[in-house]
This record gives sequence, C-alpha cells and structure tokens, in this order.
Amino acid sequence: MSLRSILQLLTYSAILIAFFASPVSAETTLHERIDVALGAGDPQFENQAAATADDATFLRRITLDLTGTIPTAEKVRVFVADTSADKRVQEIDRLLATPEYARRMQYVFDTMLMERHPDKHVPAKDWQKYLRESFLDNRHWDDLVQEMLTVDGTEEKTRPAAKFLLDRELKAEQVTRDLGRLFLGRDLQCAQCHDHPNVNDYLQRHYHGLNAFLSRSYLFRDPKTKKTSIGEKAEGQVAFTSVFTKEEGKTAPRVLDLPEIPDPEIPEEPYKVKPAKNVRSIPVYSRRLQLADAITSTENQAFQNNIVNRLWALMMGRGLVEPLDMWHSDNPPTHPEVLKLLTAALQEADYDLKYLIRELALTETYQRRSHSKADLKSADKPDYHVGLLKPLSPEQLAWSMMQATGVTERTLDGLKAKKIKDDPQNGPQVTAEPLWQEEALHEALWRNVDSFTVTFGTVGAQSSRFDASANQALFLLNGPLIQSWLVPGGNNLTARLKKLESGPAVAEELYIAVLSRFPNESETRQVVEYLNSSQQETHKGIPELVWAALVSDEFRFNH
Repeated sequence: MSLRSILQLLTYSAILIAFFASPVSAETTLHERIDVALGAGDPQFENQAAATADDATFLRRITLDLTGTIPTAEKVRVFVADTSADKRVQEIDRLLATPEYARRMQYVFDTMLMERHPDKHVPAKDWQKYLRESFLDNRHWDDLVQEMLTVDGTEEKTRPAAKFLLDRELKAEQVTRDLGRLFLGRDLQCAQCHDHPNVNDYLQRHYHGLNAFLSRSYLFRDPKTKKTSIGEKAEGQVAFTSVFTKEEGKTAPRVLDLPEIPDPEIPEEPYKVKPAKNVRSIPVYSRRLQLADAITSTENQAFQNNIVNRLWALMMGRGLVEPLDMWHSDNPPTHPEVLKLLTAALQEADYDLKYLIRELALTETYQRRSHSKADLKSADKPDYHVGLLKPLSPEQLAWSMMQATGVTERTLDGLKAKKIKDDPQNGPQVTAEPLWQEEALHEALWRNVDSFTVTFGTVGAQSSRFDASANQALFLLNGPLIQSWLVPGGNNLTARLKKLESGPAVAEELYIAVLSRFPNESETRQVVEYLNSSQQETHKGIPELVWAALVSDEFRFNH
C-alpha cells in the first residue's frame, strides 16, 4: 500500500473514531450510525420522530425506490402476513438483486446525466442499455465516470459511454457547466465571465480550470462512417479576463481549488496522428484524458460529496444540500456529520452505490411514517423526523399504473405463451428467468412508458417539486392510453373486480392492487355506497373507481 493510500485510510478512520467514539460501538452498522448522527445534539429527537411505517407502506416505498414500480397485490398480502423479524432486510436484499433494480438505476442516472435532452450523436437506447448493464454488473461509480469521460466514440463497444460528451457537442459552456453541476455539485455558469456575483466560493478560475481539460478537444465527423467522435489538438492555452475587474488570468487544467495539472514537456513530434483534412488528430499527451482521473481523485472531495448527496436525495426525498448543484459555504449541508459519515463509507466501499443505497434503506430514518406527530413544530431545515413525500417520476408512474391495472401481468403472460409456442423445448426454461422476463416486458411496453415521459418529463435540470400542468391533467382525465387499461378484459383489475360478489371484497382488492394497502372501514363503506348508487348495475362504476384511485394524490406520490 502506498504512503498516500495509508494517509487517506488514516484520515477517514480518524473521522469515524472522533465522531462515533461514543455511545455507538465499533460493531454498529452504517445504517445505525446514520440514525444516531441525525439525532445527535437533539435529546428530544426520538420522542418527536414519527413511528416506523407499517409493513404495507414500507413495501410500497421500497419497491418504488428500488425497482420503479408498486408491488403486486399478491406481494402485499404475503409481506403483510409474514411474521419474520428480518423480512424488511430480506426484501431490500431481494429487490437489489433483481433486474428491475438495474432498470430503475438506468432511469435515474439517465435522467440525472442527460436530463431528458433529445438525442444528437448516440441513440438513447444504446446509452440506456449501457447504463442498465453497468448496474446489472454493479459497476462502481468512479469506474463509470472514468469511462464516460475518457472514451472518444470511435469504438462501437464503448461508444454509448461517450454520449455525455458527444451529445453536448463539446460546447464549452454546456460541458463545463454540466461537469461542475453533475459531478461536483457546483453550478459554475455565472463564473464564466467573472467570479460569481452571489457565491463567493465560485471563482472564474474554477470554471476555466474545468474548461481547460477539454478546450483542445473538438468533434470530428468521419467522412466514411458519418459518425462523430472526439479529436484533440496538442496545443492551446486557457486565458480569461473578468468583465468586472478587467483582471486577466490563465490556468492549466484543474478541479476547483486542487492544484493545476501542468502539461509535460512537449516532444519534438507532439502528435500520434497529425492534424489533416478528414483526419482525427491524436496528441501524444491528452489533456482530456486527465479529466477523469482529476474528477474521481480521492483528493477531490466534491466528487464524493456530490454522489452521496444525490443518493440521499433519491432515497430520502431531499438532499443534505439543496439545490443539489449549489454546494457552497453559504449553503452548507443540513447535517454535515451525516455527510462525513456517508462519504467515508462510500470511499471504504470503493464507490459501491448499491451498498450505500442498501444502508440508507435500512435506516430508521428511511422507514419512518410520512405523518408527523401532532405536537411537532415545523423546523427551519429538514430534520427527518418523518418520511418526506416524493413525486413519482414519469417512469415510476407509468410502470405503477400498468402494474395496478393488470397490463404488466397480462403482457408478460402473453410473452411467455408466445415464447413457449415458438420454442417448445427451451421456452419454459427461458421464460422462468427473471432477466428474460424483465427485458421482454420492457421491450413490449416501452412505448407506453415513453408516452408518460413525454407528458410528465421535464427537459433540463430536474426538480423535486411536483407541478401538474393542463396537458398532464388531460392525459390522466381522458387520455386513451389509461382509459384502455380500464376496459375489463382477461384477468386485468377491472375484470377481477367485476367478478367479486360483495362491495367490501371490491374495496379490498381495489386498495391492495392500486394503493398497496388494505382499506379502513370508512374507505370500504365509501366504495360500497358508490357501487350501490352507480346507475342501474352494481358494477358499472368499477372503472371509475379504479381511475379515481390511479389519479389520487396517494398514488401519485411515494410516501
């Protein structure tokens, strides 16, 4: 082990020892330490904190967060009836091992990194496949970032990873800003022409230090293949002048306040491939290839803090720093001790995101009810006494509605039957594989998901707010896609409800299938009364009941 590695290990060990010397023992798990850190300094925290969510609420919450859809009605019944003490731990581990988890992370990181912008050079399907397979293999975050920032788009096998740079067309303003926002948690846009006027931490040299990694690179279009890749020149310096002070400056590549990375001595022939017409030039020394190492360096705490903050926001509903890309001294983390703990743990786990997500899911903080105690006063900052509400993403909403109405099950049954018919010998074995089922189902239903993405997705920086628009309301109110799912047929939800002989049975199946919980007495009574008063036939109001549940606030949010 190198001296540098030993010093880093001692530094992170010191953080943990100093903060958790007491009352938590060394054997305490990470998720237990997170809970202790959140309540540190507040003797009333436990008394004021909401109780643990009931099993049905927990199951819906964790299934949505880890697989992007609600649980089946059968799963709700089985999980609630299970008396095992460790059933929540077992369920978290089961979900993390499914192909649906990789698909969920594909959606999350596609939205985070590409922000729903239209395709330019790399098809979205190729990029999304790359992300999904990376999460299926549990590739670690630093490894993924390394690849995304180093590939040049010339090789078909690695070309999808180049989408982050290629689809931004190496435009200095966009690439530099997005590097800062998405990998460092700092929006440096206003530091391009001068030091940021409102954020003292954001300096002009920070912006141009990032830009210097890519200022020599350019897009090259191959005249034969017509495909775009990245070329690079061997020369070019970055200089800047403040429009306010007129002060001039220059910088070599650098990440924020870390040391500059000087160019090595230039050889007599600086190119592997010299610049020429219709030729992609390749220098002996590439500034661009230094970017990935500099961003993911263990000395770059901003990179570590940023992904920790984003995972916390994903699971808890709000970042320790909000907005996620405005990290500075006047906007510090609400719980710096928690941040230090998670950052150290992520480093020790070698940037294993699945490990950190699992530990967050196991915390009492994550598993609290979303209703606060009546006498709890509102705090100036999120203190996580309760579970925060999270609006469903377009993808979560689409898959959850298809799960609730029976579209998912009906489609999968049809795919299995066709596969077995086409391949009687191997079909049954293939259709039993979870990976085949997930892939086949996604391929069959992605157009439905795309309809939700177009309607509910926001291009550009993503917000945790939920603002319903007129076209979204119309899509839910009378859109033909959702209305088609409410027509009774086969074994879909409305068909199953019509077969039930009593109002209470209808209420129970409706609530479990759509809202993933059992109805209370008042809710059961309301369903019975509505069915009894719905025109001439008792079951004529069933599609309307299902629709009302699907568009309710309770369904639209993860709670």
